[in-house]
Amino acid sequence: MSLQNKNAVIYGAGGSIGGGVAKEFAARGARVFLTGRHEPALTKLADEIKETGGLAEVAVVDGLDETAVDEHAASVVTKAGSIDISLNLVPRGDIQGIPLVEMSVEDYVRPITTGITTNFITARAAARHMIAQGSGVILALDSGSAQGSPMMGATGSIDAALDTYIRNLAVEIGPHGVRALGIWVAGIPETFTPEKLSAVNNQLPASPEMVENVLNGLKEARMTKRSPRLAEVARTLAFLASDDAMGITGTFVNVTSMFPS
Repeated sequence: MSLQNKNAVIYGAGGSIGGGVAKEFAARGARVFLTGRHEPALTKLADEIKETGGLAEVAVVDGLDETAVDEHAASVVTKAGSIDISLNLVPRGDIQGIPLVEMSVEDYVRPITTGITTNFITARAAARHMIAQGSGVILALDSGSAQGSPMMGATGSIDAALDTYIRNLAVEIGPHGVRALGIWVAGIPETFTPEKLSAVNNQLPASPEMVENVLNGLKEARMTKRSPRLAEVARTLAFLASDDAMGITGTFVNVTSMFPS
């Protein structure tokens, strides 16, 4: 499962999932291009990767700015020769824990607009270069909540939109040797903090006890009665991005284990 000599662009790399995935990709030989809106977090991550012998570069890029994304993608190709992997982890601003009939239009629409816009912009930028080079992998991530999840706000709607977009994109770019696919994952224990819980539902007390209660509830809801660890998620994405997964496209791998695929 080598990523040797592959160039991977990770949008929204400054978060905890982005950090875990970037380190895994770099450890397997990829040169990682870390983008996001907050340079200190990206620089810290890049330094950690370099300390272990990995290759990492940082650029401040707003994943909702199509000009900035297009220009960065072109710069990666100019510098490295190709974009082999593109992964979008840009936050969507989901609001959860409120009944749909009580949500504001803004809170419902915002994550849908943000999520599909940034994934469209970044995938389009990467796909144009990948089609020209005849290879590449576009990766997406969502919670799989399109299968029917109450009290999740717009999360199910944007997940459904992203699922459909990736599948349709895969059909169009597949003949050019380019793959598009994703994973369903939610509630990774190492990344689930009181601050993140409060961000999606400010009605819940942001405490370690509440986080533990939520994680326990998620664990019981899973088919395997266990939550995926960050290392497992990172390894799964590394496998999907590798040449070992060349036959997999147009689908989502169920790491969440809460909904039938």
